[in-house]
Amino acid sequence: MTDLETRYRAYLTCLNERRFADLPDFAHDPVVHNGRTLSNAEFQALLKRDAAEIPDLAYVIEGLVVQGNQVACRIRFDCTPAVDFRGLPTAGKAVSFAEHVFYRYENGKIAEIWSLIDTDAIRDQLTP
Repeated sequence: MTDLETRYRAYLTCLNERRFADLPDFAHDPVVHNGRTLSNAEFQALLKRDAAEIPDLAYVIEGLVVQGNQVACRIRFDCTPAVDFRGLPTAGKAVSFAEHVFYRYENGKIAEIWSLIDTDAIRDQLTP
């Protein structure tokens, strides 16, 4: 396992354990998320909101590739959002979906994130 892979896995453990105060150890300030520049506090707030809206949210790695200063990961979520998610009527319904996410690191910290959620998979589960 590379140092960057170890660092990335520790970041997901931090999220799974809801240790949001530890996020500055993993992410630059600011960090760019899907083209938006966020302060560390704003990034923490985004992740805290996700955890509040999806109390059983757990980041499970399905695939992970590390190359140079970049990490690509497919993360599996099996969860029950307490509120509607991404405009979809998921409140109280169990759903499974994947996130495909790419990270660029600088000096051992996340500098940029590109994230794509498989909303089609969620929509398909909600359609009778």
